[in-house]
Amino acid sequence: MNKLFYLDSLNQKQKEAVETLKGPVLVLAGAGTGKTRVLTTRLTHILNKKLAKPWEILAVTFTNKAANEMKKRVQELLKIDIERLWIGTFHSSGLKILRKYSELCNLKSDFTVIDTDDQLRLIKQILEAEKIDLKKWPASNILWMIQWFKDKGAMPEQAKKMKFRFEKGINICKLYNEYQKRLQILNAADFGDLLLLPVKIFRENKDILKSYQNQFKFILVDEYQDTNLCQDIWLKFLSKQHQNICCVGDDDQSIYSWRGADVKNILTFEDSFKNVKIIRLEQNYRSTHHILAAASGLIQNNQDRLGKTLWTKSQKGEKVKLSFYEDGKDEAKNISLKIEELKLKKIKLNEIAILIRASFQTRLFEDRLLKIGIPYRVIGGFRFYERLEIRDAIAYFRIVHKNNDDLSLERIFNTPKRGLGTATLQVIYKLARDANITLLDASKKIIQTDELGANARNSIKKFIEDIDRWKTKINKINHIELAKIILEESGYSKMWLNNKSIEAPGRLENLKELISALRDFSNMNEFLEHISLVMENERNYKLDMVNIITMHSAKGLEFENVFLAGWDEGLFPHQKSLEEKGNESLEEERRLAYVGITRGKKNVFISFAKKRFIYGTWNYSQPSRFLSELPKKNIDTDEDFFQDEDSLIVDEYEYKNRKKNLNRLLFRHKESLTDNKNSFEAEYKFKIGDEIFHEKYGYGKIKYIVDGKYEIIFDRLNETKIVLENFIKSV
Repeated sequence: MNKLFYLDSLNQKQKEAVETLKGPVLVLAGAGTGKTRVLTTRLTHILNKKLAKPWEILAVTFTNKAANEMKKRVQELLKIDIERLWIGTFHSSGLKILRKYSELCNLKSDFTVIDTDDQLRLIKQILEAEKIDLKKWPASNILWMIQWFKDKGAMPEQAKKMKFRFEKGINICKLYNEYQKRLQILNAADFGDLLLLPVKIFRENKDILKSYQNQFKFILVDEYQDTNLCQDIWLKFLSKQHQNICCVGDDDQSIYSWRGADVKNILTFEDSFKNVKIIRLEQNYRSTHHILAAASGLIQNNQDRLGKTLWTKSQKGEKVKLSFYEDGKDEAKNISLKIEELKLKKIKLNEIAILIRASFQTRLFEDRLLKIGIPYRVIGGFRFYERLEIRDAIAYFRIVHKNNDDLSLERIFNTPKRGLGTATLQVIYKLARDANITLLDASKKIIQTDELGANARNSIKKFIEDIDRWKTKINKINHIELAKIILEESGYSKMWLNNKSIEAPGRLENLKELISALRDFSNMNEFLEHISLVMENERNYKLDMVNIITMHSAKGLEFENVFLAGWDEGLFPHQKSLEEKGNESLEEERRLAYVGITRGKKNVFISFAKKRFIYGTWNYSQPSRFLSELPKKNIDTDEDFFQDEDSLIVDEYEYKNRKKNLNRLLFRHKESLTDNKNSFEAEYKFKIGDEIFHEKYGYGKIKYIVDGKYEIIFDRLNETKIVLENFIKSV
């Protein structure tokens, strides 16, 4: 039997990546080029040639699944015991080291690794002890800041020297230091510590570092583009002795900067090591020629990349299909019709995916697919109607329209906080059971007694009065306005508005999208029946379902048919991202588009809507700038799509020469638009001249309104910015 049989199935470049064993190697593995096979085969090759013993090889991945698959494949190929192989995630490998030398970090060897919930509880305790307002400084925000330092490889003493953009009024370094002290007292570490503390050990104990450097003759790294700075420091420490490090990744698929990933690690790999060998895997085994050409043409517009061009032997396949629709509902309808056509052609629903940029987009697709009876799943997140804030809001709507809904009342009884705890609810429960009445009726009875304290009775009384008042409005105003009133007067919207946590803005956006959803129903009862069908739908459907996924969650997945919905400027690339980091974010958004396109194996459908009803407001859009960057020869669309001056793609020169504000282009005809009697200004929440407040830029005045966006001159900046409606408040 051929001893190197495992090389037979590899192409020339893959073989080169496997057989180049000496010195640092960077394998730029494009989407669908077989990177997992290369990594596994390289590990097999090292063991088979007896260049290292199992414990002298370190292989790190980002998921346990990837690590287990690598172990299984190596075992199948070589039929050897792999128990002593160092194959695992970054965190599991770091944990091994930390367990062995825990005392150097003032921890016992049996220390506990705490999860996010425990981290938040610990931070809350610290904030309370420091008399810091938890509403102004939520524990989740403090945790994010601490994690930012850990991702950079910085202990508290090093964090003091680092530049970090956060609001004045809080000493984050002090809180970070206190947090680490509390962890030591508890004999605990968090996930960030599993890399940070080994780095600390290596920095302070050269003998320990030397022993690991000598041990690991070969190091293999998967998904290198997703590493943070701390992980990169850890890898460079361990590889310094032998320099036989092979990192496999794709700079064009670096899309997780918000999670700490730093694309500079892969971009500067050649600067970090001497005599680096760069091997490009460009032959794709997943997608058609047109899909690859479209993706390659798009990503070439990025400046910060190492460069490669995907290709396939097969020249067959359909062009990427580009469609534009009147609005979001029209988009959802037509995409669902195409899905029905695919289903009739015996295409499995599992092989169909709808990829979106923002989570609020799921709602229209969910409603439409349910209506036509096509099962679906939301990957990487909750279905729209399953999200906490949506369930809470629906509970409010139910209790107003259905008196006997005890579950709904229980859910919102103390949400937002009314001083009504579990003990109070138990008393009401007992009365309801004994008298065989609803919780709402029991609540009305209990306030007539002295069984509860005065504060509790007054809170319940006000809550009941609110419910009764809302009930009187059912036949007087439309269900949409009533829903807004309920959420405002209950204090529920205000609760999230005042919440400073990272997830709060997203929850508010979803509530606005819920209000938008009500427009599709003639009354509230019809809507609530629809919700019941949605929930029942999930229980009854089998495994073959259409996949609805955000593009961030789609990385690593593949489908025969991919629908890329919502390629509207401001939605994709996302306006908030552009405002925060400018061109750096633009390039990451373009990488995200590249990831989206390369998920498709046979067919890719991209769509744009001229307008969208987002958070209660019509937003008039231009097509995403990414559409103009797609090679026309690989695109199938109406010829007019690229020629309609009023509503579609602007020319390449204008895009490349825009100034600092990437949306300035939208306002090139602002004078004529805002003076026009047919302007859409009347449909917007704010008007020209209104004074507003923006969390980042402060107070300002609206100068112009065009295509759902506001040009505002801000007092503090003495300059104009262009922002979306949901980021400003009236004053």
